[in-house]
Amino acid sequence: MENLYIDGTKFTPKISLDASKRIIKFIGESYPENTFEFYSPVIDWLERYFAISSSLQTTIEFELVYFNSSSSKLFFDMFDIIEDAHKKGQKIVVNWYYKRGNENAEDGGRGYQEDFHNLTFNLICRDK
Repeated sequence: MENLYIDGTKFTPKISLDASKRIIKFIGESYPENTFEFYSPVIDWLERYFAISSSLQTTIEFELVYFNSSSSKLFFDMFDIIEDAHKKGQKIVVNWYYKRGNENAEDGGRGYQEDFHNLTFNLICRDK
């Protein structure tokens, strides 16, 4: 399966979907003009990846400084896909990074952690 990389912009995160290393990363800010259109290739990739993925662990890392409500909804849909894969036996670890003092990022991660409590979901505070 091919990897997918999307360069970050002022409005969109850097996204790295690496099937060979089994690491998925979202870094930056997320408030694209058309959230569904922007994330559509990511959702498609995740669905294909988890359909053929082996029993090896996949690590998913979120390091988002800011995300708007439409991104939040899309991340919820993304976590539905991830949780379904987990229920089918996939080993998945989610690491949600936030900077100390960024309550929006921390609260967002905590909300997903509570909603998807079956996943191994780590909230990790970075001091810097």
